[in-house]
Amino acid sequence: MVSENDSYKVFDGLLFPKIFRTFRMAVQPTKLIITFSALAVICLAGWIMDFSETVVGRRDRVTELDIYITNPGELQQFIKENKEFMDERRGVFSTLWHFSATKFQGSVDSVFAFDVPGVVKNIAHYFKALEWALRHHFVYCIVFFVIKLAVISIAGGAICRIAALQFARGEKPGLTEALRFSTKRFTSFLTAPLVPVGIIILPVLFIFLLGLMGNIPWAGELIIGIFVLLALIAGALITVVLIGAFAGFNLMFPAVAYDGSDCFDAISRSFSYVYAKPWRMGFYTAIAAVYGAVCYTFVRFFAFLLLWVTHQSLQLGVWVENSNEVNKLTAIWPKPEFMKLLGSSGLATVNWAESLAAFLVHLFLLAVIGLVVSFIISFYFSANTIIYSLMRNKVDNTALDDIYTYLDEAEIEPATTESQPQQDQLQSEPQAEPDSSSSKE
Repeated sequence: MVSENDSYKVFDGLLFPKIFRTFRMAVQPTKLIITFSALAVICLAGWIMDFSETVVGRRDRVTELDIYITNPGELQQFIKENKEFMDERRGVFSTLWHFSATKFQGSVDSVFAFDVPGVVKNIAHYFKALEWALRHHFVYCIVFFVIKLAVISIAGGAICRIAALQFARGEKPGLTEALRFSTKRFTSFLTAPLVPVGIIILPVLFIFLLGLMGNIPWAGELIIGIFVLLALIAGALITVVLIGAFAGFNLMFPAVAYDGSDCFDAISRSFSYVYAKPWRMGFYTAIAAVYGAVCYTFVRFFAFLLLWVTHQSLQLGVWVENSNEVNKLTAIWPKPEFMKLLGSSGLATVNWAESLAAFLVHLFLLAVIGLVVSFIISFYFSANTIIYSLMRNKVDNTALDDIYTYLDEAEIEPATTESQPQQDQLQSEPQAEPDSSSSKE
């Protein structure tokens, strides 16, 4: 008969339930402050860059991105027909932001509906949107990507470090300590996602050059036939790196945070864990995704209830209508909905006071939505940090509480400077001469 202690040991041996600790870790105020600040910097950069307004739109609010998703062949015709509508133009960042938010919510809805094709479709549309941005707004994307990667390297590294110490030892490092770690390891965090791209470029360049040689009359066919084996080997390398980078990308930041790794060690660990136990990695990721969808829905419902209660309470006291016969509160703040936290109806302001009030209300509503997005980012990095620890335990047999620690140079330096004057004083003191009487004896 199994005793109660033995049953607890059985449950302690299961690792995947530890993923359910992610919610408590993700809502930690320190993490939310870091993610919210990083999100504000990224959005500010995108808002400034969106002054260019290079995305063509139509008066029914259809953009070139919508056309690219549905029918890429009609994109050039759409741009020619609507490029004169300057008032309908948008920035790349705002276009991707609204599109990504819609697809993310669609993916969450598909998860709850157990609609796997729906999840895959929304994710595929997201990557297709990135393809559109790179193909038709390349310079914009490169500049924004560098800014975003630099911000995420600092913020994501700090969140992973906090999550690693929390999960491994139950410690809760402060904001400055986490940011100090991520800034010291900034190069590793920044280059870890870029190195696989560099590895892929070399074999792609080789295959491309081989294809160019194929254009040579008569000899081109023979060159391709002779070197096709090398092309296949290069293609196999590209495939291995692509799969490893796609599946192990989530483990790169946690590898640096947990083990103090450089970029090459982080890539090596993430690749090895994915290829050593792919099914376990997929199982952990699926659990984290489903659990994350549940947590996101709860957080979104909390935000909706917060806004709805506040709006309804204000509505009880505001009964005056403006000159357009619209309630003053409704004019500056449309009633929030669960699917549209900002409200479905448009603003109906009539004077500068209402416009200013609407702007301030909109600003605070964006802050609430920003906290919801900050939770998603915090959950993502926290969950992947836990998954990294579990995979490391299974593949390398490393204890869950084994984590890289270091002695800060600023803490060691004062001790060194204090001991140095004492040594100088001892060296400067004259040695006592031996007593003559004792020497005679």
